[in-house]
Amino acid sequence: MPRARAQDTAFEIGFFESVLRRNPRDTTVIELLGGLYTRQGRIADGLKMDRKLVKLQPGNATAHYNLACSLALLKRQGDALRELQTAVRLGYRDLDWMQQDPDLDALKHRPEFQAMLQTLKPQS
Repeated sequence: MPRARAQDTAFEIGFFESVLRRNPRDTTVIELLGGLYTRQGRIADGLKMDRKLVKLQPGNATAHYNLACSLALLKRQGDALRELQTAVRLGYRDLDWMQQDPDLDALKHRPEFQAMLQTLKPQS
């Protein structure tokens, strides 16, 4: 990551962390921080934010998808697949992104992942 971009990300993280300290249930900030942490390679911190968001919004399909991504990045494949299945059950349907998302690379060889993709493909 170029130095200026890294400094921008560090500034954004600091800013959103201060907002979160004042309002620890701000789901928008929690989601933003999760993405920023992950982009900066702070996967464990991103996982904490993803877990927090899922706890606050258990019916949010995208939150479960993001949690699955964090778990996959940490090579916790079984947990990641379970969260991904929950995301799909709750309505996550972006098949194209699931196939491309590098965060899910650890799962792409798994038969369960491939079967899940098949359930999302349009029936002809």
